[in-house]
Amino acid sequence: MPTFEIGEHDFLLDGQPHQVLSGALHYFRVHPDLWADRIRSARLMGLNTIETYVAWNVHAPTPDVFDTTGPRDLGRFLDLVAAEGMHAIVRPGPYICAEWDNGGFPAWLFAMPGVGVRRNEPTYMKAVQQYLEHVLPIVAERQVTRGGPVIAVQVENEYGAYGDDKDYLRALVAINRAQGIDVPLLTCDQADDAMLERGGLPELHRTATFGSRTAERLEILRRHQPTGPLMCMEFWCGWFDHWGAHHHTTDAAASAADLDALLAAGGSVNIYMVHGGTNAGFTNGANDKGVYQPTVTSYDYDAPIAEDGTRTAKYDAFREVLGRYTPLADETAPTRRPAPALTVPQGRTVDLWTAVAGLDGWVDAHDVPTHDQVGAAHGFVLHRTHVDLDAPAVLAFGEVRDRAQVFLDGRQVGVVDRSERATSITLPAGAARLDVLVEDQGRVNYGPRIGEPKGLIGPATLGGAPLTGWRVLPVDVDAIAAAPGLASDAPATHAPLPGPSFTVYEADLPVADLFVSTRGWGKGVVWVNGTSLGRYWSKGPQTTLYAPGPLVTGRGDRVVVLELLGAPDGALHLVDAPDLGHTEH
Repeated sequence: MPTFEIGEHDFLLDGQPHQVLSGALHYFRVHPDLWADRIRSARLMGLNTIETYVAWNVHAPTPDVFDTTGPRDLGRFLDLVAAEGMHAIVRPGPYICAEWDNGGFPAWLFAMPGVGVRRNEPTYMKAVQQYLEHVLPIVAERQVTRGGPVIAVQVENEYGAYGDDKDYLRALVAINRAQGIDVPLLTCDQADDAMLERGGLPELHRTATFGSRTAERLEILRRHQPTGPLMCMEFWCGWFDHWGAHHHTTDAAASAADLDALLAAGGSVNIYMVHGGTNAGFTNGANDKGVYQPTVTSYDYDAPIAEDGTRTAKYDAFREVLGRYTPLADETAPTRRPAPALTVPQGRTVDLWTAVAGLDGWVDAHDVPTHDQVGAAHGFVLHRTHVDLDAPAVLAFGEVRDRAQVFLDGRQVGVVDRSERATSITLPAGAARLDVLVEDQGRVNYGPRIGEPKGLIGPATLGGAPLTGWRVLPVDVDAIAAAPGLASDAPATHAPLPGPSFTVYEADLPVADLFVSTRGWGKGVVWVNGTSLGRYWSKGPQTTLYAPGPLVTGRGDRVVVLELLGAPDGALHLVDAPDLGHTEH
């Protein structure tokens, strides 16, 4: 059977020196009908390997479920890599970061009493072992040593930036080996002396992450990996975006020159990302280093293969470099052609209050509960009570995670936004129904705030006195948007409603990749035929949402828009190209 080993100077494939030319492609960020296309485009660029994380929370929505069907079929994804004649590197975490919600950790993990994540703590390790016992057999049977594509598995992820529990790393090694992983085990850390020391073990092969100053970073890595091949596990060729900031791009020629320097030094590479894909639904993560910054829906990453699968100038520049180190196919990936542009007439609209009326799932609570306490792993929770004020008073919370819209009798009073470090709002005098709609805009994926509860963090006070007696509803907007009768009795109208509303557009759409324009809208979510494309926000930078062609049927297609600031006024516009915002290198 084939072998893949770590030699004194090189990776060895069947005993021969082998330079790993890999690209990151996360199956959970790409429609499964497009996996084969994206893998093939990576091969045509000159790569011989595909790397993917495994996101625990993608597969395990609850502790007793582990789903590997459809878009979660890791085995099928790896089989498609093999069918393209490529190898695979798998990084199952359990922590992945990846600008993904909660760094890949399921929200329910943090509800376990006494759990201590990313360390050798019994409750956490029991959950991790159960997770890896599901994942690793899928990987093990597809190792190169068994005729499959997998040549290496990574243990944890940039652990040196978080902790230094060597017993934790050794426990992960033991689980991997017990589950039949016999290919090399790797670690990756930033090219920093302290992080490389904390994040590795002598029995694990260290790799580094960087995107520039190649010679300097390889020298740092060599200090901690005295023998064996040098590898950049994340060659950062782009970056991710936050709402309200610019769209990141990197210079294609400069990135190609850094890639060339790495390969010329004999190093192996994993380009992060070769194809970024999309943070569809509510899967985006967030950062909080003093200011909360949620990640946008597009994970285009300024990668060589764009979000819609087309090749970019960076693809061509990288392909030219890779051609100096490996034979290239004559064929290359396609360039972008204009997508179908059309206008769908004004749809039918129903306000949120009507949509949630009569829904089951309301719970009574004395004090405001968090999202986690009512079982909402993501999305929206509605808190309701009544107030009767003789004079204006301040409604305040301990903390808002992450954005609370405040309504009196269905009319918005204002917004309390975590990004602005706000925790309070003034209510006018009068008696009214008080509604607080709280959006989890993405769980933090990096640093010490991973796993923090979402939603309203108590106490809630009004005029300085405790405000109690709440009715609370986790709002399953995916289910509402998919309901066949949503807005069926509502007239098509050009008059915007004053609060959150669902608008349904129906048309026979072209069966092709489409770009939904969100210009002129406020903030919300879009679904095509029941599948969420993700969030939009007028703060930008992106003003389009990508709808993969496989979502479209061409007959009676249905687009639903949840607009949080009032119903969209007018038609739905599909445009011919993506707009990810103004750029800054």
